[in-house]
Amino acid sequence: MRSWTSLASVAVIAGMLGLPGGAARAEVTLEVLYAFPSFARFHEPIAQKFQEQHPDIKIEFRAPVPDYDEGHQLMLRQAITNQLPDIYYSGFHLLRELAETLEKRDQIIDLGPLFEAEPAEWRAENYSETLLALGKVNGKQYGVPFNASSPIMYYNRDLVKAAGGDPDNMPSTWDELLDLAKRINDLEGDVTGISYDVQGWPDPWLWEAMILQQGGRMVDENNKVAFGGEEGMRALQIFRRLVDDGGMMLIEREQSRQLFQAGKIGMYFDSPALMRQMTDMSEGKFALGSTTFPLDNKEEGGVPTGGNLAVILSQDEAEQKAAWEFIKFATGPEAQTLVVELSGYMPTNKGALGPDYLGPFYEANPNFKTIAEQMDRSRPFGGHRGNAVRLWRAQRDIINNYMRGNLTPEDALQQLVTETQAVID
Repeated sequence: MRSWTSLASVAVIAGMLGLPGGAARAEVTLEVLYAFPSFARFHEPIAQKFQEQHPDIKIEFRAPVPDYDEGHQLMLRQAITNQLPDIYYSGFHLLRELAETLEKRDQIIDLGPLFEAEPAEWRAENYSETLLALGKVNGKQYGVPFNASSPIMYYNRDLVKAAGGDPDNMPSTWDELLDLAKRINDLEGDVTGISYDVQGWPDPWLWEAMILQQGGRMVDENNKVAFGGEEGMRALQIFRRLVDDGGMMLIEREQSRQLFQAGKIGMYFDSPALMRQMTDMSEGKFALGSTTFPLDNKEEGGVPTGGNLAVILSQDEAEQKAAWEFIKFATGPEAQTLVVELSGYMPTNKGALGPDYLGPFYEANPNFKTIAEQMDRSRPFGGHRGNAVRLWRAQRDIINNYMRGNLTPEDALQQLVTETQAVID
């Protein structure tokens, strides 16, 4: 494995000697926008390492947006005023609307020709075609996955054991899991069995996960609602049991996270991007465990792939070439190793799983490996037409109202179907 320092040194020496690789070129500055300010912990060092190797390309980050939804709305507004960044990290579930909107204005580029210009061996060694497919819209490759995740379960091994469960052999179906959640909730002391904050989540990730884990779909090939039958009703029944059996509190997502980190919740669902934080915060309080998302349908069930993709929005040819170099670097094995170690995300580069990169890290940190064990369950997230942000806000209100006991499951499901179809038509 070549170190960052050695690679940078080669570039500097080449420049000093006047070699072709170090020939003076005009500096290109790229404006880059990503979501979640806390993600600066890996975006900043990746940019720094890249600039060491490419002194003619400067990376300038715009102030990060709070989440994917706000970033998406900002991009749609800035498309009108032509103030888009050169590179943007779009949420997977929002890529279709973004691409279809910007394509009409020639404000987003198809990365397919750039991939085709690279050696076929390089593509095969670095990228899974399954993951790359998540960056396609209408047959065009608009994005390259940078952060990829699907929901996993964190758990308090001490509480699981106290409730008669086996921390090394956690339930793999929802009925079994909810039975365990009830036993944890019934323990003496101020503890809660489970938290699955679908009613307050910023996007439909956890809602879609409950449909996909059954082998269901959100929409069919004609863009019509496909969860209006057994899968939708089963999802709502599980949501009800989270409250009734597991003692789930309908509180803010951040509050649930803090209570879990304090050892007050037995099982907690969230992104693997929190693995580093969870590991550090639980130390000295309780033994942390993690496991893959339970599937009721082991053969056809899966989980939605969240996270983001890098897209190029610059309309300048020199900036586009520089942006492609940066995206290749950011999604390469060394940068992806850094992302995983500092967060817990699933690596989007196949080479990052090798012995020179994440292999030893996963051996020493088995909780971080959970998400990698879920790679073959990855399914597309979102992707339907219509205003995705407005749709989820409507769906979330219905789910929240139902979980608070104000709607029957039948009424809640009918409202979800009606509201969804009205938006995606």
